[in-house]
Amino acid sequence: MFKRTLGRSGNDVSALGIGCWAIGGPWIDGETGKPFGWGKVDDRESIAAIQCALDNGINLIDTSDNYGAGHSEKVIGQALRGRRDKAVIATKFGFVTDEQTKLASGTNASRAYIKSACEASLRRLGTDYIDLYQFHLGDYPAHLAPEVLDVLEELVSEGKIRFFGWSTDLTDRAEIFAASKHCAAIQHNLNVFLDNADMLDVCERLQLASINRGPLAMGLLTGKYSEAVTIDDPQDIRCRNDLEWLTYFKNGVPSPEMIERLRAIREVLTSGGRTLAQGALAWIWARSGATIPIPGFRTVQHVMENAKAMAHGPLTDAEMRQIHQIMFK
Repeated sequence: MFKRTLGRSGNDVSALGIGCWAIGGPWIDGETGKPFGWGKVDDRESIAAIQCALDNGINLIDTSDNYGAGHSEKVIGQALRGRRDKAVIATKFGFVTDEQTKLASGTNASRAYIKSACEASLRRLGTDYIDLYQFHLGDYPAHLAPEVLDVLEELVSEGKIRFFGWSTDLTDRAEIFAASKHCAAIQHNLNVFLDNADMLDVCERLQLASINRGPLAMGLLTGKYSEAVTIDDPQDIRCRNDLEWLTYFKNGVPSPEMIERLRAIREVLTSGGRTLAQGALAWIWARSGATIPIPGFRTVQHVMENAKAMAHGPLTDAEMRQIHQIMFK
């Protein structure tokens, strides 16, 4: 099975993880009343998909306590009953949500909140330890980050978490966390449209795992969407137009520029019998030996297709050069 090392933890994990944002189901931005989820979900299908991932060699499961206001963690807990030892659980903290109202109400990184958030995640996940606990506030002030690190190291010493990381696209934040003994990973954006070279350099230099969110560009790199095929679910975050970081979709319509770029590289990505999604994952693996993409899913079929990418492995050096020439000509 295709494996990679989870940074300084020294532990081998599957080279592919699963991202559990979508299976959290709906939750709402408390300020605007707009969605943060991906629409309605079928918990039975989600549980079957997580178990399918384990059966097919995927053991890294990434989530957050705010996905579905805790619902994603609950579903994972149900899926892992009797199989906790087979999984590496990565979850996040920092965004505040209410489990009952499903409302997001802001952020919190105080000592007391981090401790209580960890306990709540442990309860929902049905476990007594978290393998990788990740700070979710990517632009949190750098001068305050050491206080967060102190709490995380305390949680390690208490046995509540094994290692920790930061979900951020800012290299200076990654460097701050990397100075701490039990920092093992940085989660950041990476896909064939967004080559985050500076962050990859940090991860490689400091022996941190590069956990890659958005590896399929919120579904754009599956080939499912086009100018004629858009998203019309009002509960799907991709239908929002007020989030600056939401670059792949606006109002449910995929980015015309990215659709055009995808057409140009499709043939290379699908070489060797790969599907488009498998080719997009193969590009990430070829980009760096530190990378571990975590594509989202909603069905068993999604997980199966992504899992098969591991059998193909990374793109070749020649294929990577070809894509680079097309994308940056």
